[in-house]
Amino acid sequence: MPKSPVSPDFIPTIKRRDFITKSSILTIGFLFSRHLGWSRSLKPVGYPVHNIPVNKNLDLLWVKSLYQRGKPTIYLKSRNELKYIGMPVGGLHAGTVYLGGDGRLWLWGIYNESEEPKNEGIDPKTVLWNDGNTVRKIRSRDGASYVEPAIAENKRVLEQGFAVRILYKGKVFIKELNENHWDEVSFQATYPTAIVQYTDHHLPVSIILTGYSPFIPMDADNSSLPATILRIEVKNLSSEKIEVSLIGWMENGASKLSAKKGDGKKVNSVMPSEKFKGIFSEFNFSKNGLFTATDSGTTSFAILNPKAGVHTAFNTWPVTDAGFTSGFSQNSEMEAPEKLIGALFTSKTLVGGASMKEDFIISRHFNNPNDKLKELVKDAKEGYYYGTKFKNAGEVTEYIASHFDQLSAQTELWQRTWNDSTLPHWFLERTFVNIGTLATANTYRFASGRFWGWEGVGACAGTCTHVWQYAQSMGRIFPELERILRQNVDLGVGFRPDSGAIIFRAENESRPAIDGQAGTILRFYREHQMSANDDFLKTNWQNIKKAMQFMLAQDKNGDGMTDTPMENTLDAVWEGEIAWIVGLCIAAARAGQAMAEDMGDADFSLVCKTYLEKGRKNMEEQLFNGEYFIHKPDAAQGRKKLGSYNTCHIDQVYGQSWAHQVGLPRVLDKEKTLSALRSLWKYNFTMDVGPYIKTHQGGRPYAVSGEGGMVMNTNPHNEDKPYGENESWQLGYFHECMSGFEHQVAAHMMAEGMVDQSLTMTRAIHDRHHAAKRNPYNEIECSDHYARAMASYGTFISACGFEYHGPKGYMAFDPKITPENFKAPFTSAEGWGTFKQSQTAGKQLNTIEIIYGKLRLRTFAIKAAKGMVIKNVLAKMNGKSHEVSFRKEEDRYIIDFKSDLELTPLQKLELILS
Repeated sequence: MPKSPVSPDFIPTIKRRDFITKSSILTIGFLFSRHLGWSRSLKPVGYPVHNIPVNKNLDLLWVKSLYQRGKPTIYLKSRNELKYIGMPVGGLHAGTVYLGGDGRLWLWGIYNESEEPKNEGIDPKTVLWNDGNTVRKIRSRDGASYVEPAIAENKRVLEQGFAVRILYKGKVFIKELNENHWDEVSFQATYPTAIVQYTDHHLPVSIILTGYSPFIPMDADNSSLPATILRIEVKNLSSEKIEVSLIGWMENGASKLSAKKGDGKKVNSVMPSEKFKGIFSEFNFSKNGLFTATDSGTTSFAILNPKAGVHTAFNTWPVTDAGFTSGFSQNSEMEAPEKLIGALFTSKTLVGGASMKEDFIISRHFNNPNDKLKELVKDAKEGYYYGTKFKNAGEVTEYIASHFDQLSAQTELWQRTWNDSTLPHWFLERTFVNIGTLATANTYRFASGRFWGWEGVGACAGTCTHVWQYAQSMGRIFPELERILRQNVDLGVGFRPDSGAIIFRAENESRPAIDGQAGTILRFYREHQMSANDDFLKTNWQNIKKAMQFMLAQDKNGDGMTDTPMENTLDAVWEGEIAWIVGLCIAAARAGQAMAEDMGDADFSLVCKTYLEKGRKNMEEQLFNGEYFIHKPDAAQGRKKLGSYNTCHIDQVYGQSWAHQVGLPRVLDKEKTLSALRSLWKYNFTMDVGPYIKTHQGGRPYAVSGEGGMVMNTNPHNEDKPYGENESWQLGYFHECMSGFEHQVAAHMMAEGMVDQSLTMTRAIHDRHHAAKRNPYNEIECSDHYARAMASYGTFISACGFEYHGPKGYMAFDPKITPENFKAPFTSAEGWGTFKQSQTAGKQLNTIEIIYGKLRLRTFAIKAAKGMVIKNVLAKMNGKSHEVSFRKEEDRYIIDFKSDLELTPLQKLELILS
């Protein structure tokens, strides 16, 4: 990143444009010279000096560039950016299948091996890491894949690929779709689809591979198919006629890992159909009992071209002319453990400018969870959810082929909708990409319908409440899954109806966690909001109320500040009154008040309101040190146990952050909250973590020297023993950069108007995961594809200033980036679409368009341009006027429709404010 000699530590009260245009370098230098005194203090005995610079030394032009729309990120072979890329393309909860940078599939984590501690990560290994002071051994769950990312070429479990044969000017060219065969290969990262393009400077053809699995927000079932779709398009760029042949091959994956010689035979058989030509792959056992192995199942490989040729046993290596002709239609067999590979091929003559397109489907069906998983969760014993829909991989293929136009069109429609925005492409990529965690071996959906997940792939069981409550993606993209988790687990197998406690790992634990309890209450409110009606809340209200009462009861001294020692997400039981836990419980109390109001439960609403008001007053008076919020030690225990005490903790105002995510009124004073966020920026964020982790030992490598990030907990005033008398192993967490926590802070900063800081933090995470260094699709914490990283979607929510309450028919926007010309996607209870806003002198136009499903709307809230006083609101849907009334509340206008509006695709609502 380019740097300037002196640059600002952004002041949130100064608008970015005004700051950049009005501030002189001399003024900027003066602003910060007075803040440097603390860093000159002598190092205290026993604890390293705080060494994060106040001046972030950011180039203003670089910061300005973060706002630019730009283009989708493209990774190139010529820049050595392809080897780590692994985009999940295998369907939600159906194992891990990666699309590599050159279009080949790899990893194939489909054989039910992810378990603790056997196979914790994507590349389960221990590596050596030099943290700048010592060389340490790093386990998979501690970030080994961050230090040494998995390389696609080393993890190709199954043989799979494509090749083209081109007859041009009398010469035959045969090239595999493999980066070694092309002058250039580019990978365009626009999840849930990716586009791989192959270039040979001597061939007049354009070859593009598009890879994805059906991914349709609000349609969890059709997004959970255990299959990958690979579309290949070849276009003749010349004016001459050329002959093009295309072949794809796929290894029989049945019993790939366990079958030994003498166990039986691999069998490939042709799947005839009017819609496709396919190969069904299975294993015929010669012994009983082997069919229960975790890799016992079926795969299939198909092309949506019933006239295509077939090789049920393909062994032409390297691919030659013979591979593109003379297929066989009969079955083929192969003794284990030899490979049996099937291939499909087709040819076409292309005149100048013409093109050909073929869609391939790779399906699998391995419905045997491993024994460890069955021990952890009883639902696993009956197999997976997709196993209730399909008997084998062939049925998966038949379903996709029969519904291909719908599945493909709706996936591509979402991809276009998500990217059709004024927000920067890089920002859209980073805030959305972690939803791909659901399409890895980190999550499962069992035959019962239950959703279940690790914290990271194969590590830390039980859909842990104090981790998963940070994740904002699933609740907005697949709200059905979150409702299932709330109702069947948090209020089901993990619930204690006698006390109201929610066990933080359900049947995999016996204790509640206070942050998990509070965060789950906020999730109850979000899931209510993301419902079309109030059935979810009505059905579960009595148990939600019990969960609320349990949380409120953890305030032993009645001051509205939780003080019962309980487990928290930093794997410790802290004593005292802790700002981030107190604030989170206050926010949960406000959510409880809102739910009670929606239920007409006035008495309980008052209980929650009283707790909120008392807790907020005391937290702001007792836990704010003038700069940031702290941890007040227990009166009896003092600092004997581990805690954050007077240090600057990353989650200190997390409760207010959560409140923004669900459109609650403020739960903490705005100025104190902004001061806390500025302190986090000042004391915890650095563009190079190297000097800090070199002196503050023990943390895991989720950001390394030369990379930027926000450190979890810092000691800015250089106290001795800042984290208490007992420096337990959990102290190492404080020196790390964990992206899920960072995303939470970035989302909060965005919501509070600290846009420069929010974008800078998000970009630091984005750059840490650039394909030149590691897999852009895998944000690592405790193992791979860590669930907390799905907090990234919260920053997108905040950038839109989006609020929604389905049962009330309420929606609101407050764009934080280019509000004068803004466009972004949104999701609702029953559909998704696009919101647009344009502001000109004396006029503002807001447009809501539904693209999929439907939207019921009764009330809409929006801010007007600065200085604009609204005197008239005109509402039109497809040109027809609708009667509205409007009023101003604080700094925004509330527009009420005389009757509910229902928007469906091709309908557009326009609101003209003047």
